Amino acid sequence: MDEKMGSALNEQINAELYSSYLYLSMASYCKRLNLEGFARWMEVQALEELSHAMKFFNFVNERGAKVELQAIAGPPVSWDSPLSVFEAVYGHEVKVTGLIYELVNLAMELRDHAAVNFLQWFVNEQVEEETSADNIVQKLRLIGSDGGGLYMVDQELGQRVFTPLPGTTILAGAAGA
Repeated sequence: MDEKMGSALNEQINAELYSSYLYLSMASYCKRLNLEGFARWMEVQALEELSHAMKFFNFVNERGAKVELQAIAGPPVSWDSPLSVFEAVYGHEVKVTGLIYELVNLAMELRDHAAVNFLQWFVNEQVEEETSADNIVQKLRLIGSDGGGLYMVDQELGQRVFTPLPGTTILAGAAGA
Protein backbone atom coordinates (compact mmCIF):
# COMPACT_ATOMS: atom_id res chain seq x y z
CA MET A 1 0.00 0.00 0.00
CA ASP A 2 1.26 3.45 -0.87
CA GLU A 3 2.48 5.35 2.21
CA LYS A 4 0.15 8.27 1.45
CA MET A 5 -2.86 5.91 1.32
CA GLY A 6 -1.81 4.21 4.55
CA SER A 7 -1.49 7.56 6.30
CA ALA A 8 -4.91 8.70 5.05
CA LEU A 9 -6.53 5.44 6.19
CA ASN A 10 -4.94 5.85 9.62
CA GLU A 11 -6.47 9.32 9.82
CA GLN A 12 -9.84 7.77 8.95
CA ILE A 13 -9.46 5.22 11.74
CA ASN A 14 -9.03 8.17 14.09
CA ALA A 15 -12.06 9.93 12.58
CA GLU A 16 -14.22 6.83 13.06
CA LEU A 17 -13.06 6.46 16.67
CA TYR A 18 -13.85 10.13 17.25
CA SER A 19 -17.31 9.51 15.79
CA SER A 20 -17.81 6.74 18.32
CA TYR A 21 -16.76 9.10 21.15
CA LEU A 22 -19.08 11.78 19.82
CA TYR A 23 -22.08 9.46 19.79
CA LEU A 24 -21.28 8.23 23.30
CA SER A 25 -21.20 11.84 24.46
CA MET A 26 -24.55 12.43 22.78
CA ALA A 27 -25.93 9.30 24.47
CA SER A 28 -24.89 10.68 27.84
CA TYR A 29 -26.57 14.01 27.07
CA CYS A 30 -29.79 12.21 26.08
CA LYS A 31 -29.69 10.14 29.27
CA ARG A 32 -29.47 13.37 31.29
CA LEU A 33 -32.71 14.43 29.57
CA ASN A 34 -34.32 11.05 30.40
CA LEU A 35 -34.62 10.30 26.68
CA GLU A 36 -33.58 6.67 26.90
CA GLY A 37 -34.63 5.90 23.31
CA PHE A 38 -32.49 8.75 21.98
CA ALA A 39 -29.62 7.49 24.16
CA ARG A 40 -30.08 3.95 22.84
CA TRP A 41 -29.93 5.21 19.24
CA MET A 42 -26.67 7.02 20.03
CA GLU A 43 -25.17 4.01 21.81
CA VAL A 44 -25.92 1.82 18.80
CA GLN A 45 -24.44 4.50 16.55
CA ALA A 46 -21.29 4.58 18.72
CA LEU A 47 -20.90 0.81 18.30
CA GLU A 48 -21.48 1.13 14.58
CA GLU A 49 -18.75 3.77 14.27
CA LEU A 50 -16.39 1.59 16.31
CA SER A 51 -17.09 -1.26 13.90
CA HIS A 52 -16.29 1.10 11.01
CA ALA A 53 -12.95 1.91 12.67
CA MET A 54 -12.30 -1.83 12.98
CA LYS A 55 -13.16 -2.35 9.30
CA PHE A 56 -10.49 0.24 8.37
CA PHE A 57 -8.09 -1.23 10.97
CA ASN A 58 -8.45 -4.72 9.49
CA PHE A 59 -8.08 -3.46 5.92
CA VAL A 60 -4.86 -1.57 6.69
CA ASN A 61 -3.44 -4.66 8.41
CA GLU A 62 -4.54 -6.97 5.60
CA ARG A 63 -2.71 -4.77 3.12
CA GLY A 64 0.50 -5.05 5.14
CA ALA A 65 0.56 -1.39 6.13
CA LYS A 66 1.18 -0.06 9.61
CA VAL A 67 -1.74 0.99 11.79
CA GLU A 68 -0.72 4.08 13.77
CA LEU A 69 -3.34 4.94 16.35
CA GLN A 70 -3.53 8.61 17.26
CA ALA A 71 -4.98 10.58 20.16
CA ILE A 72 -8.75 11.03 19.93
CA ALA A 73 -10.08 14.54 20.47
CA GLY A 74 -12.70 15.04 23.16
CA PRO A 75 -16.21 15.64 21.77
CA PRO A 76 -18.73 18.26 22.93
CA VAL A 77 -20.73 17.23 25.98
CA SER A 78 -23.85 19.38 25.72
CA TRP A 79 -26.36 20.56 23.14
CA ASP A 80 -29.33 22.94 23.23
CA SER A 81 -32.06 20.36 22.56
CA PRO A 82 -32.76 16.91 21.14
CA LEU A 83 -33.20 18.60 17.77
CA SER A 84 -29.79 20.28 18.01
CA VAL A 85 -28.25 16.89 18.84
CA PHE A 86 -29.61 15.36 15.65
CA GLU A 87 -28.71 18.42 13.60
CA ALA A 88 -25.17 17.85 14.88
CA VAL A 89 -25.44 14.14 13.96
CA TYR A 90 -26.48 15.07 10.42
CA GLY A 91 -23.70 17.66 10.09
CA HIS A 92 -21.15 15.18 11.38
CA GLU A 93 -22.26 12.50 8.92
CA VAL A 94 -22.00 14.99 6.04
CA LYS A 95 -18.44 15.73 7.19
CA VAL A 96 -17.59 12.01 7.33
CA THR A 97 -19.02 11.58 3.82
CA GLY A 98 -16.57 14.24 2.65
CA LEU A 99 -13.70 12.37 4.31
CA ILE A 100 -14.72 9.14 2.59
CA TYR A 101 -14.95 10.89 -0.77
CA GLU A 102 -11.43 12.29 -0.25
CA LEU A 103 -10.18 8.76 0.43
CA VAL A 104 -11.84 7.47 -2.74
CA ASN A 105 -10.28 10.30 -4.74
CA LEU A 106 -6.84 9.51 -3.30
CA ALA A 107 -7.24 5.79 -3.99
CA MET A 108 -8.24 6.56 -7.58
CA GLU A 109 -5.31 8.96 -7.99
CA LEU A 110 -2.91 6.28 -6.68
CA ARG A 111 -4.60 3.59 -8.80
CA ASP A 112 -5.16 1.56 -5.63
CA HIS A 113 -8.00 -0.59 -6.93
CA ALA A 114 -8.26 -2.62 -3.73
CA ALA A 115 -8.79 0.58 -1.71
CA VAL A 116 -11.30 1.93 -4.24
CA ASN A 117 -13.26 -1.32 -3.98
CA PHE A 118 -13.05 -1.36 -0.16
CA LEU A 119 -14.18 2.26 0.13
CA GLN A 120 -17.31 1.73 -1.98
CA TRP A 121 -18.94 0.05 1.03
CA PHE A 122 -18.41 3.28 3.00
CA VAL A 123 -19.74 5.44 0.16
CA ASN A 124 -22.98 3.45 0.28
CA GLU A 125 -23.02 3.44 4.09
CA GLN A 126 -22.77 7.22 4.21
CA VAL A 127 -25.86 7.61 2.03
CA GLU A 128 -27.72 5.54 4.62
CA GLU A 129 -26.17 7.47 7.56
CA GLU A 130 -27.09 10.88 6.17
CA THR A 131 -30.62 9.78 5.24
CA SER A 132 -31.27 8.29 8.67
CA ALA A 133 -30.06 11.39 10.53
CA ASP A 134 -31.95 13.75 8.23
CA ASN A 135 -35.19 11.77 8.66
CA ILE A 136 -34.94 12.14 12.44
CA VAL A 137 -34.14 15.86 12.13
CA GLN A 138 -37.23 16.32 9.97
CA LYS A 139 -39.43 14.44 12.48
CA LEU A 140 -38.11 16.55 15.35
CA ARG A 141 -38.70 19.77 13.41
CA LEU A 142 -42.21 18.61 12.63
CA ILE A 143 -43.13 17.90 16.25
CA GLY A 144 -41.49 21.07 17.59
CA SER A 145 -42.09 21.37 21.34
CA ASP A 146 -44.87 18.75 21.45
CA GLY A 147 -44.00 16.49 24.39
CA GLY A 148 -46.20 13.68 23.10
CA GLY A 149 -44.43 13.73 19.76
CA LEU A 150 -41.03 13.73 21.46
CA TYR A 151 -42.14 10.74 23.55
CA MET A 152 -43.17 8.85 20.41
CA VAL A 153 -39.86 9.56 18.65
CA ASP A 154 -38.01 8.47 21.80
CA GLN A 155 -39.92 5.18 21.78
CA GLU A 156 -39.15 4.65 18.09
CA LEU A 157 -35.43 5.40 18.48
CA GLY A 158 -35.20 3.02 21.42
CA GLN A 159 -35.99 0.09 19.13
CA ARG A 160 -32.67 0.35 17.30
CA VAL A 161 -30.44 -2.71 17.55
CA PHE A 162 -26.73 -3.02 16.78
CA THR A 163 -25.78 -5.62 14.18
CA PRO A 164 -22.05 -6.39 14.03
CA LEU A 165 -20.41 -6.14 10.62
CA PRO A 166 -18.95 -9.30 9.09
CA GLY A 167 -15.23 -9.45 9.77
CA THR A 168 -15.37 -7.39 12.97
CA THR A 169 -15.35 -10.36 15.35
CA ILE A 170 -13.91 -8.21 18.13
CA LEU A 171 -17.45 -6.81 18.52
CA ALA A 172 -19.38 -10.05 18.08
CA GLY A 173 -20.37 -10.18 21.76
CA ALA A 174 -21.72 -6.61 21.69
CA ALA A 175 -24.83 -7.44 19.66
CA GLY A 176 -27.05 -7.70 22.73
CA ALA A 177 -25.69 -4.50 24.27
